[in-house]
Amino acid sequence: MSILKAIIADKDFLRLLFRLALPLIVQQWIQASLGFVDLLMVGQLGDVAVAAVGLSNQFFFLLNLVTFGLGSGTAIFTAQFWGKHDLAGIRKTLGFSLMVSLFISLIFSLLAVLAPQRILGLYTSDPAVVEAGAGFLRIVGLCFIFSSCSFSLIAVLRSMEQIRIPILVTIGALSLNTLLGYLLIFGHLGLPQMGIRGAATGTAIAYILEFLVLVLLVRRAGSPLAGRLSEIFTLDWGFFGRFLRTTSPVVLNEFLWALATTVYAGIYARIGTESIAAVNISSSIEQMGYVTFIGLANACAIMVGNRIGAGESGRAFEYSKRFIAICLAGSLLLGLILLLVSPALLNLYAISENAHFYARNILRIFSFTLWVRIINIVIIIGILRSGGDTRFSFLVDVLSIWLVGIPMALLGAFVLHLPVYWVYLMVISEELIKMIVMLWRFASKRWMNDLTQTAAALD
Repeated sequence: MSILKAIIADKDFLRLLFRLALPLIVQQWIQASLGFVDLLMVGQLGDVAVAAVGLSNQFFFLLNLVTFGLGSGTAIFTAQFWGKHDLAGIRKTLGFSLMVSLFISLIFSLLAVLAPQRILGLYTSDPAVVEAGAGFLRIVGLCFIFSSCSFSLIAVLRSMEQIRIPILVTIGALSLNTLLGYLLIFGHLGLPQMGIRGAATGTAIAYILEFLVLVLLVRRAGSPLAGRLSEIFTLDWGFFGRFLRTTSPVVLNEFLWALATTVYAGIYARIGTESIAAVNISSSIEQMGYVTFIGLANACAIMVGNRIGAGESGRAFEYSKRFIAICLAGSLLLGLILLLVSPALLNLYAISENAHFYARNILRIFSFTLWVRIINIVIIIGILRSGGDTRFSFLVDVLSIWLVGIPMALLGAFVLHLPVYWVYLMVISEELIKMIVMLWRFASKRWMNDLTQTAAALD
């Protein structure tokens, strides 16, 4: 109750929270909703189409989480530099982030365009799924470079508390993606009926335009990022070393975590096409549960990082406790809501009876365990990373999923031969272990580091 009273009494905290978190939450909700609609449209094409798009998107998801990790690492520096009003440091950070994004995304793009069958063959042995997914992946791979660079730019803008431009552009791109997907999947308004390739085409066009419009608006709006190219792409090797030491654990964390989720997808797909279809559909609905808290975690990272950069460690810790309390209460409520509405959502999909049954049980388990996942999200993304404690969060996050989650999935699927929903439940055990360790680390306060002091010493 004392935390609740402190939240209500602190008008400045609430004002900043709503100014930062509300736009991010709205953006996340729109993104998840349109993603849900996209899969719903593909879901009208049957189990094979759902499985093909879902497995193809696992590779895109792998890249997205790597760039998310890079963006999170970038935001650590940017938020603290913004707290010190150091624009030169912010521009330098953006330049390094864009260069690393370009390098990583180019590798993923080449693999997606040149070897889609080999990639999909790692997930499933169903030739129909591989054939359908290869066409999707080859097209969507064309936008990987643009989507990754957009993510770096958006991460920096958010950390500077400049939310309007990235939100408007992202919402516009997502809406265009959905509209083009609808027109090209089913062949409306005289356009060809392309099936899942139409969904891929809409995605590629939307992400390319998103990046181009972002750059244009940042320049025209006179943003602090709109400096000379020599200010952004500067070869400061001392700072670059510090940047890599801090961001590399985050990027590696997200990469190994994403790789683990693709391993999960492969395990679920080996159980059966109906099982992976159920998991893909459940995941699209689960994202509706995550979005609010991802927005809160990003707002937490900005607010806590700003306070650390300003030298206010006490206030940073107090803000962190408030965010944990808010996310815990909200996740318990949202879990109950999802439990009630998920059966109606599943009825919208034209899938087999078995896939429907599997998805319904997965969503029941998710509803009861959402709060555990959310606590981990806010502590890792919103708190530990804002203080530069990237190595510890990397070790705990990666070790828990690879030493607990994946062995449990393999045990459930291939030794015990359990249905996919029981395998899903066994996997969640790693989240519980991780939560206990993360709460201990948070209470120790050893995660708070002012990175701008070290960076200044290197200049």
